[in-house]
Amino acid sequence: MARNEFDGLWNGAEELSVLTFNLNGETFAIEATVVQEILDLLPETQVPGSKAFVGSVINFRGKVIPLADIRLAFGMEATEPTIDSRIVVIELHLDDEPTLVGIRTDRVYEVTTLPQAASEPPPSVGMRWRADYIDCLVKRGGEFIILPNLRAIFASQGERSGSASGNN
Repeated sequence: MARNEFDGLWNGAEELSVLTFNLNGETFAIEATVVQEILDLLPETQVPGSKAFVGSVINFRGKVIPLADIRLAFGMEATEPTIDSRIVVIELHLDDEPTLVGIRTDRVYEVTTLPQAASEPPPSVGMRWRADYIDCLVKRGGEFIILPNLRAIFASQGERSGSASGNN
């Protein structure tokens, strides 16, 4: 990732407000501005013939929205929900349209700020995940917080399924 692309995530700001959450023991963060709501688990409707990545839909305020398990994009195994599992509803601009998507998480931690100075682009060598799926890593305490590139993840998953998503 070019340095100027990486800096674009921060939009010149010193800090980024994020929601942190857990997937398979790893801490991830997404920009707080895209988060619409955090929900307890809801009844899911399986979509026949769909990919496991977005294999079901949920009813969110009267709208049917896809429920994604981004751990599958990172090659992690799907896990059974626990009492701490939550759905984070986000709004992304996919194909230049605002799109609501639910993301399964193992646990939601907090809304916090991450300093741009502690961030770095993902390494191009030695990563177990696709570097284009990660906007950056932010060191906090003794751990790295992963900021996934949700647009890249959803765009590539959409291409693989060969179908357009989101009929309203």
